[in-house]
Amino acid sequence: MGTTVRRWTGHEATVLRDVLRLSIRRYADRLGVSPSMVMEWKNRGTSLVPVPETQQILDTALAQCEPHEREAFFAALEAAPGAAPGSAAGALPAGMARLEPASEVVESQHRWREVRQYLNGHRETLSRAAAELYDPALRISGTPMLMAPAWKAAEPVPLDQVELVWTDDVPEVLVTGSEPEAVGTHPLRAPGVRFDRYTLAIRYISAPTLFENRPSYRLTAVNWTPGAGKLTFGLASYFDKVDLCEAVGHEFAAAYMEHQEQGGGERLAWGGLPLRRLVDDPFDPGLRAVTPAITTLLIRRRRDGSATFLLHWRDPAKVVTAGGLYDAVPAGEFQPGSVMSAQSPQDFDLWRNIVRELNEELLGAPEFDGSGGPLQYERWPLWRTLERARVEGRVRAFAFGVGVDPLTLAVAIPSALVIDDELFDQLFGDIAAENAEGVTVTHWNGQDVRGGIPFTHQNVTQFINNEPMAPPGAACLALAWEHRDLLLSR
Repeated sequence: MGTTVRRWTGHEATVLRDVLRLSIRRYADRLGVSPSMVMEWKNRGTSLVPVPETQQILDTALAQCEPHEREAFFAALEAAPGAAPGSAAGALPAGMARLEPASEVVESQHRWREVRQYLNGHRETLSRAAAELYDPALRISGTPMLMAPAWKAAEPVPLDQVELVWTDDVPEVLVTGSEPEAVGTHPLRAPGVRFDRYTLAIRYISAPTLFENRPSYRLTAVNWTPGAGKLTFGLASYFDKVDLCEAVGHEFAAAYMEHQEQGGGERLAWGGLPLRRLVDDPFDPGLRAVTPAITTLLIRRRRDGSATFLLHWRDPAKVVTAGGLYDAVPAGEFQPGSVMSAQSPQDFDLWRNIVRELNEELLGAPEFDGSGGPLQYERWPLWRTLERARVEGRVRAFAFGVGVDPLTLAVAIPSALVIDDELFDQLFGDIAAENAEGVTVTHWNGQDVRGGIPFTHQNVTQFINNEPMAPPGAACLALAWEHRDLLLSR
């Protein structure tokens, strides 16, 4: 039975997908190719021979399979109609031996994977440890989230009073995550050769379900005044964020692991964090590509004056960032809904971004992944209903400022969305328990909380202090509780 593939065709590529039991989209995401290419492999079979670069991608994918998966793959090739024993496409010519990956490459990738798993499994602990590196005055009450005075609104600003300004004059990025200081976060891909970007290491070593590069709005300036705000944006990409932010988090996780192995004690020092030191001011949008997420706490306002809030648990097997943590819901990158509308005012809107995330996270709808044409909001019933309710005061949205996660230096816009009880039941009465990024919290502390977790000081404190919360979500909770009278007023 074979152990490697001399030449891949569409047939072998399709057999590998079948063995791995992946959908067309998930297989495409794992390999970093388009779904249409995967379909071509299936339709054209042996008549299609991928280009050398794709051959290498398939070689890597096969090498990363578990032993039983590789065995099943070659068994499936041997069993193909018309295949003579030992004649599968994966069979080596007589006298040739399989070349195993170099031990230094295996060891490097194994260590990288260990640190990556530790990062995803201990983000809350690591975030609090990383926050100790910065001025305590920057922390939002009781949470690790950092917010510079100039980036914090004095009080919640109605979302329709936050002006967005577009600029094509974006400053050149000075720190990208590809600098020599990042070498410790880039594992070997071949003897003596490292991956040159963190996203490449993720794709080929530990790809989650959702992993695709898309246009993202890049924040270049922040200005808050009483009751209003102005945020200036240009254009970047999602991987611009991941290449630096996840690498900074990886660097900290590796240093923290070593620190703990040596007995802990004093907090980590800056000396062992060369990549983080390059981002000497995490609030300088001219230093790096700052592509913020919008993290929104959904609050259900009841007639009797009480309220509940919703949370989401992010599945580390499905997402790149904040895996294994509770987070406010809805939350998502500030991105255009379509690559065709990246610079269109239609998608360049905080409120519309929030509505798209509500559709995905509470109703379980497919993500607007950028592949389709521009979304026609005026024809979309959910958006029309929410927009009308916002005009009538049954829905109120607020921004708290712009904050930084101390672990990864990822930026988020913490916000709150207050919805009247009856409207919530009308739109979200049947909440999707699971979606593409994780699970909506419908049961907690022995209670059915499909209508939300009671918005009380005890519950807010419990999640901020004792549960694994993503820093942006914790910040939303803390700020919403601080300003609850304003948020819940009618």
